[in-house]
Amino acid sequence: MHYGSPAQTAVAVVVLSILTLGVMWSFGIRQRLDFVGAVLRSLVQLCVVALIIAWIFQHPQGAVLYIALMLIAASATSLRRVKCGRRQAYRLLIPLTVATLVSVGITVATGALPLSAQSLVPFTAQIIGGSMTAVTLSGTHFRDNVDHHWDEVEALLSLGATARQAVADLGRRAASQALIPGLDQTRSAGLVVLPGAFVGMLLGGATPAQAAQVQILVLVTLIAAATCSAAGVVWFLAPLYGSLRPVSPQQAVAS
Repeated sequence: MHYGSPAQTAVAVVVLSILTLGVMWSFGIRQRLDFVGAVLRSLVQLCVVALIIAWIFQHPQGAVLYIALMLIAASATSLRRVKCGRRQAYRLLIPLTVATLVSVGITVATGALPLSAQSLVPFTAQIIGGSMTAVTLSGTHFRDNVDHHWDEVEALLSLGATARQAVADLGRRAASQALIPGLDQTRSAGLVVLPGAFVGMLLGGATPAQAAQVQILVLVTLIAAATCSAAGVVWFLAPLYGSLRPVSPQQAVAS
């Protein structure tokens, strides 16, 4: 399948950007600079990533290092959202890493995913992204749940419950909330929207059957990784949040 030249792609991006900025300006939407910054940042990042991945395809041994860097970056991103402190970063990094490696490992072990850099790197990147979202959502929901129900937590602690026991119900609720986006995405795949992997396969020349096969593998692996990540983060944060009331971002700003 033939795609347009870099110049044609640039023209399309510029025209679409002008359209977006025009609508933003007309309706008084203030994120115009944010949009321009996001586009420029994505352009730089994608160019750099393209060079890195091209190198990895020629040097497959570099895939492990690249995946490790993605896991660290994803954990750092979640840490900025959860705001549990840098010293607690391991509470996010461990479940994110284990959930990703176990889920991807199963797909490789079953033979559903070829053990090659060309397939492993892009597939794992998607799973890391899903795990990161689950870690962020479960961590932030858990923090807010405990903050809003701290009186209940203190009451359970006064009755002799451990820190983990005192926040167990709030943690389960947070993990459930974190899985809603992934479940909705899986439920609506093909009906409401064509997912990215499916579209990418079609654009790459694969048959619809092959695209569907890869997409269902991605979706189920994403759910597995997200579930393990959400449960793991709640488990790791429970002793912390059950012994010391977490400070919400709103409280931090007010103070």
